Amino acid sequence: MSMSALMLAFGFPGMPEMLIVLFLALLLFGGAKLPSLMRNLGRSANEFKAGMSESLDDEDSAGPPSENT
Repeated sequence: MSMSALMLAFGFPGMPEMLIVLFLALLLFGGAKLPSLMRNLGRSANEFKAGMSESLDDEDSAGPPSENT
């Protein structure tokens, strides 16, 4: 089953689903830990994006692969 077929079958999460997820996160982690958890998640995402762009830059600057046979 392709990804577009899955999206048509299940759809995007709406406001009620997002509120349920937020409520469950609040229930599991508590109000005090939730802001630091989200902050760390954001930092991790930024580091991942930076690493991906560095990887792409390294591949671009390396040039075409040489054929050593």
